Amino acid sequence: MSQPAATDLPLSQSDSLVVCDVDPDLREKLRKFRFRKETNNAAILMKIDKEKQLVVLEEEFEDISPDDLQNELPERQPRFLVYSYRYSHDDGRISYPLCMIFSSPVGCKPEQQMMYAGSKNRLVQIAELTKVFEIRTTSDLTEEWLKERLSFFR
Repeated sequence: MSQPAATDLPLSQSDSLVVCDVDPDLREKLRKFRFRKETNNAAILMKIDKEKQLVVLEEEFEDISPDDLQNELPERQPRFLVYSYRYSHDDGRISYPLCMIFSSPVGCKPEQQMMYAGSKNRLVQIAELTKVFEIRTTSDLTEEWLKERLSFFR
């Protein structure tokens, strides 16, 4: 009995996903961002360069609130956002959690959504992030929403 040819084997879902690598300059920027000393809110907005199949830097922000970030996200295109947030706990402590927010708006092109979804875990790994959240509409990104998500992490 002959073995089936490799092309006869069914593709698993992950085989059809395009997983984009992370631009080397962006990797370095994320590493530095992780160890930043500033105590203000800051964010790195990233997009996928479809031709290069790379996650690249789109823009950086300093002193930006979650509500202001909401206005920086495209309403019809996915984006990755790494956000350093000054979080005041109920007991008075202050921490600076690093969050990844994956904006995957309803209504964006399915192939775009799949490209971003397929690349998300790679980016999370490279940036060594543990607090990963997803929003489906840009208006979801508010201070209240973020505090609610962060309250699960003590």
